[in-house]
Amino acid sequence: MEQERDIWRWYHNISECFYHIQITVKYRKLLLNKKVIEAIIDSLREFMERYAIEISHVGFDQNHAHILARFLPKYSGGQVVKTIKSITARAVFEQVPEIKKELWGGEFWTDGYYIATISGRGNKKVIEQYIQNQGRPKDVSQLRLFEL
Repeated sequence: MEQERDIWRWYHNISECFYHIQITVKYRKLLLNKKVIEAIIDSLREFMERYAIEISHVGFDQNHAHILARFLPKYSGGQVVKTIKSITARAVFEQVPEIKKELWGGEFWTDGYYIATISGRGNKKVIEQYIQNQGRPKDVSQLRLFEL
């Protein structure tokens, strides 16, 4: 893989697209404590080698996580989110088994998710700062990133 700035070259593919992904804990339970976060981060470290999915930033609030990732267009956003949820949930249940008492049904993440594309030439820095500032009370007003 060859990278120049935000251009990603992988075999015969070139991509310059980043994805802002937000996933929420089942039932919006406040379960993202230090042990759970460590399990999630440890499981995300292997994504680049196994799936050609680069995860550059991860931010946590008490019941949801924000991820800045990029992957080749051969994957759909839904495929990537499903992979992230599956592997991180498995890691959480293996490393923090007592968390199962808080959840019924054997699922860690909700079925839904948020995903948005971000160009490397666009507002990637704003999203990076937003993700890095997750969970800080003074930045709560920043949660309204897009005005609808």
